[in-house]
Amino acid sequence: MPADPGFLDHALDLFANLAPIRTGRLFGGTALYSDDAMFAVIFGDAVFMKADKELAHIYSAAGSQPFTYDTKTGPRQINGLMALPDAALEDSDEAMHWAQLSMVPALKAAAQKRAKKAKRKP
Repeated sequence: MPADPGFLDHALDLFANLAPIRTGRLFGGTALYSDDAMFAVIFGDAVFMKADKELAHIYSAAGSQPFTYDTKTGPRQINGLMALPDAALEDSDEAMHWAQLSMVPALKAAAQKRAKKAKRKP
């Protein structure tokens, strides 16, 4: 589901102090990138943050759920994208806290992607 334009503006305001942010399409939603690392995805009016296994547990402890979507064979859960805690949707300091946590696995994934691309080049 594409990001609601008003909600996208709100999310960009929440993360404005992170660094310059660019957007792109991802799975029918809108990905948020900082330093060429995808740290969040917006679907409709929900923000899902990049997480590795350890960070996913921290998000879960804060009441977050992983991104889930339906397939022909049933629901599929993506543990690498965890919902931004509700309180952070109205508090830019809290949103920035979660964004900074999510930047760690986001930067790691971006570096791995660059390394993989470099290996493919002759």
